[in-house]
Amino acid sequence: MQETEFYQQILGLEQPWFVADVKLDTEAQRVDVTVEHPEGTSFPCPECGKSCAVYDHTASRRWRHLDTMQFRTILHAQPPRVKCAKHGVKQARLPWAEKNSRFTILFERFAIDVLVASQTIKGAQSILRTSWDETWHILEKAVARGKARKTQEPLPRIGIDEKAFRKGQNYITLIYDLDRSTVEAISDGNDTESGNACFSQFSPQQLESVEAIAMDMSAAFVKSAKQYIPLAETKIVHDRFHVMKLASEAVDKVRRGEHRQLKQEGDDRLTGTRYLWLTSQENLTDDQKARFDLVYKQELETGKAWAYKEMLRDLWHHGDAGAATLFFHDWYRRVIHTKLDPLKKVARTIKERLANVVSYCTHEITNAVAEGINSKIMSIKRRVGGYRNRENFKTAIYFYCGGLKLYPQ
Repeated sequence: MQETEFYQQILGLEQPWFVADVKLDTEAQRVDVTVEHPEGTSFPCPECGKSCAVYDHTASRRWRHLDTMQFRTILHAQPPRVKCAKHGVKQARLPWAEKNSRFTILFERFAIDVLVASQTIKGAQSILRTSWDETWHILEKAVARGKARKTQEPLPRIGIDEKAFRKGQNYITLIYDLDRSTVEAISDGNDTESGNACFSQFSPQQLESVEAIAMDMSAAFVKSAKQYIPLAETKIVHDRFHVMKLASEAVDKVRRGEHRQLKQEGDDRLTGTRYLWLTSQENLTDDQKARFDLVYKQELETGKAWAYKEMLRDLWHHGDAGAATLFFHDWYRRVIHTKLDPLKKVARTIKERLANVVSYCTHEITNAVAEGINSKIMSIKRRVGGYRNRENFKTAIYFYCGGLKLYPQ
């Protein structure tokens, strides 16, 4: 089989295109393939599809193709331009590459697979033998392609959360599709305007389709949801994880205060016990459980706070909002008459938004999907040493977590 016929087949070229020449440079480890078409060939107008005669050709261009036996393979051609009676002079579509691309469709598809598998630009570029800019361009173009194809699907169950972009007060806000486990919208900041910027990216039909939205107890996100989602007050579910986090933090405040007091008296019973009070019992080792039991039985204020925190977990085990509400009021009366000020503060906070805490019993959603995606996002960020450019960071999130159709046609 001749070289031209070989490359004609592996490139998948169909008439009128054919491989006119193949040059092998062993020293440079490169194969140059020239593709042409016969004179007098007509091509469809890219706008209306009408067959048109070739008007002229642009300067010769080249596209990176999949390697041949570890040799870089470069495709060369002069793209034809056609003259359409309706649309004027237009460049004809090329079957092997998308418009303005420097890579063939097959190479881009392979590059996307490598980027997904490696989850780093550096790792992908070492395999693809491309520059950082070239590799990033493929990722960026894939995201733009995927977002352009995205349809306005209903979003019955969503979550909204913040994510630190850098250390300090530097955040982005994300909205997740809890059923598809995808990031659907991103905006800068973590205030009401940030929430508005996210919600405004959805169509009115999508916003009307929302049946439940999980979030922390952020007043900013509550306000934003009420502005955009019809009947949002009945759809907001304050995430169980965040509510229990507030309770756990309160227990730790009690522990720290009591520990300081005991230390002044020469009592070190609470020294090194922070992990024991904050960790679920099922995650403690046998030795840790034994130590916990020993300290808990001494009836310290920290132990009482921990017991109330554990009791609060039962709130989410009720079959309906009414039963959960009765349970909470009983728990609240118990806590509010203690001297555990940090826990009393949490009890009052929950009481203010109780309807949107017990709404879990109706909608049964949490932001667990968001927490999982956030872990994936930070894992990607760590692998590349962090994204200094905020827009690049958001693009990477869409690429890896957006559920987009990334491949070229």
